[in-house]
Amino acid sequence: MRLEKFISQQLEVSRAIAGREIRAKKVTINGEVVRDAAYKVQPDDEIEYDGTPLVVQQGPRYFMLNKPQGYVCSTDDPDHPTVLFFIEEPAAFKLHAAGRLDIDTTGLVLLTDDGQWSHRITSPRHHLEKTYLVEVEEPIDPSLIEKFAAGIQLHNERELTKPAVLEILDEKAARLTISEGRYHQVKRMFAAMGNHVSALHRESIGDIVLDEELGEGEYRELTVEEIDSIGLPEELKKRK
Repeated sequence: MRLEKFISQQLEVSRAIAGREIRAKKVTINGEVVRDAAYKVQPDDEIEYDGTPLVVQQGPRYFMLNKPQGYVCSTDDPDHPTVLFFIEEPAAFKLHAAGRLDIDTTGLVLLTDDGQWSHRITSPRHHLEKTYLVEVEEPIDPSLIEKFAAGIQLHNERELTKPAVLEILDEKAARLTISEGRYHQVKRMFAAMGNHVSALHRESIGDIVLDEELGEGEYRELTVEEIDSIGLPEELKKRK
């Protein structure tokens, strides 16, 4: 990558402004001032701008976060703090949530700067399963197990929900696994059955399970196995 492009991305400015800052001797590489905007940045280069270290990113990044209540999954929001508040990584602003949670929902959020990878999570074609712990206000009718498995009609929707697996844990708590991501789907499914969700916590996305050692607001990098578990859908694998 050219130095001009690297500085432009790091400072979130145009390449013209980045070039001007380089020519103004504000950029050093390995302790030496570099004024050549066409310089090819190397992975092991130590780059500083105005004395502030800049990190050369090597490849896409993947993290899991244990999201607490009160934070939104957008990267920028004028009214609420975002999940990026917790991410202490260089250029954290480049990350986005692969599958969002409501502001009052807790649990697993995956963050990445790999658009193709996150698309495999969010695309309805891939039918990636997501599992939630659900608390409701009224006792859960055991008949919901069969109703959710058959699919139910949501308000203002034409198609039934895809088959979902409901495991009743106690009178007002359950574990629900769904394979689609309609707007407020879990809350609307219970609402359609005359119940109200009082607490919602995401446990897993596909084979990626929220690390039990992560407290609320804590995060870690995904393992190679976790990253690779979000692979191509079966129909695309067969075409190769």
